[in-house]
Amino acid sequence: MMGPLRWSQVGHLQSTGRSWAALSLACAAVVCGAVFAPVAVTAAERVHGLSAFGDLKYSRDFKHFDYVNPNAPKGGRLSQIGTGGRTTYNSFNNFLLKGDAAQGLGLIFDSLMVRAFDEPDAVYGLVAKEAELADDKKSVTFYLRPEAKFADGSSVTAEDVAFSFVTLKEKGHPQFRFALKDVTKAEAIDPATIRYTFEGDLTRDLAMEVAVLPILSKAYYGRVDFAKTSLEPPLGSGPYKIGRFKAGTFVTYTRRTDYWGKDLPVNRGRFNFDTIRYEYYRDRTSELQNLQSGTYDLREEFTSKDWATAYDIQAVKEGRLLRSTLKDASPSGAQGFFINIRRDKFKDVRVRQALDLAFDFEWSNKNLFYGLYKRTASFFENSPMKASGPPSPEELALLEPFRDKLPGSVFGEPYVPPVNKDRSDLRANLQKASSLLKAAGWTLTQENAKTSDETCGFFCRWFGSGSANQAENILRNAAGERMDIEFLIFDSSFSRIIAPYIKNLGALGIKATIRRVDPAQYERRVKSFDFDIVTQRYIMRLTPGVELKNYWGARAAKTDGSFNLAGIADPVIDALVDKVMAAKSRAELVTAARAIDRVLRAGHYWIPHWYKASHNVAHWNRFSWPAKKPDYNRAIEDTWWFDPEKAAKLKQN
Repeated sequence: MMGPLRWSQVGHLQSTGRSWAALSLACAAVVCGAVFAPVAVTAAERVHGLSAFGDLKYSRDFKHFDYVNPNAPKGGRLSQIGTGGRTTYNSFNNFLLKGDAAQGLGLIFDSLMVRAFDEPDAVYGLVAKEAELADDKKSVTFYLRPEAKFADGSSVTAEDVAFSFVTLKEKGHPQFRFALKDVTKAEAIDPATIRYTFEGDLTRDLAMEVAVLPILSKAYYGRVDFAKTSLEPPLGSGPYKIGRFKAGTFVTYTRRTDYWGKDLPVNRGRFNFDTIRYEYYRDRTSELQNLQSGTYDLREEFTSKDWATAYDIQAVKEGRLLRSTLKDASPSGAQGFFINIRRDKFKDVRVRQALDLAFDFEWSNKNLFYGLYKRTASFFENSPMKASGPPSPEELALLEPFRDKLPGSVFGEPYVPPVNKDRSDLRANLQKASSLLKAAGWTLTQENAKTSDETCGFFCRWFGSGSANQAENILRNAAGERMDIEFLIFDSSFSRIIAPYIKNLGALGIKATIRRVDPAQYERRVKSFDFDIVTQRYIMRLTPGVELKNYWGARAAKTDGSFNLAGIADPVIDALVDKVMAAKSRAELVTAARAIDRVLRAGHYWIPHWYKASHNVAHWNRFSWPAKKPDYNRAIEDTWWFDPEKAAKLKQN
């Protein structure tokens, strides 16, 4: 089982806003930083793609990405469950903090350049034919294709691109403001030329950040309030437009046969389905039942128990419903129970480490996950950026200036979660946890309170005192406050993992409970950091950069809607994130990321979960796909295609 993904990674952001109509009145001929004026462009090399360290796999004359079938037929339908853990939606504005946006909205928007998913970070020209990066990396100029059109036939111009930047940065979701903080200006030099200007020394990734921003229509948002959540289908220039939909139930995207960019090298062999439909169900059990009955086509399975046991049905045995495991070379991400250290009871690192010691992954993996997972230890799991062994000399050079601000453990082997080979290991780890809690000022007492025999009996079994009929064991601090913990969830499937963990916490005198809320309330509480512990998963990029400020930066800790769920505000981490962003080579980047990993793991900001370097996908046998899958993406929606022959056989059966 994997936890829910919230929104998306920097580079494919969703964000907030307010009315552009009011702002545009003040801008007049100047588009809030997009100045139409004869600006001199410094002569430099025009390139067809960009990457962090200048290395590109595909040459200027490439015909298509290697992981597509350039001759894939167009047609048919893909009906699926999205990967974001969403169970409803109420808006088609995926750029706002407020509201629950429909999945798949990225299909209707183009960007200047697009990612190649068989390279770590390269982007290639879409709306922009070429880019020109200044030698000092303080600016980048893009040259637009004159044929680029919005779905209403109007041209995509530099003014639209500049408007998009201003709107998203000034009025967008906080994620945009984090990513674009050092992008100071967007100048529309002429209708087909846009220049971005950067400030500061950490500019390595900014050209790629602006290259993948969604392009909005200035004319459209001149009449539509950008700030409002709305179910009016927005105007885009991408390969799809919104078709039929029912809020909270399904949304359909229809392929545009008049899409201006369908024959470009970056799009050839992609976007093959006539319609892509996202389905919404109240929980994963309903999703599974409806998949097996043929109501929709495809679902990624995140519940290990279901993957191991729930597909023993006739359709699978006959090869009509397939189970595919798609390997993934991306960093496996950071999934775990994130501890909200904004709350006083979690501020002491010893308390947080005690919570980690009480989680028995080995029991869960054996009894709940059918041995499908490995334990996560690192925030950069399954990547070269994961720290291991003692710090290298290069890592020490980054860490030594902060020695007096860091625990000594940072300079040794990185912290790894406890291993419970048997029940005696768990008992020893619980005893360690109890000692840590005591040292942190929490005292275990016995009080006459209503309790279950099971809770006391569990404690007594581990610590060898008392009986199930004794008073309740309660953990209190010097102020007499009880250690209570609430796990916030919106999907009942996680209850089976949390319940055994609650028993272990009960052995320590901690009263832990599960609070299940509806998805909308869950989103609101997570965005405002109104929780004790919440489950989340983040997938790190192969070339991490400014988004790390959103995950772990001190500013993000105080910004609603940020990914800094734990509330980390450590100047050492801020400084090391700057080192990642300033890296001039991949070797320097890896070194800085490993240093951050050591500091984060020593801080015990989470109880790490588990990972697998693959996607488990169940789908009806009516599709085909390229011989080669990209290393760093599922690539189902944009590289698979509907296979009429398979569909005919499936229908016959």
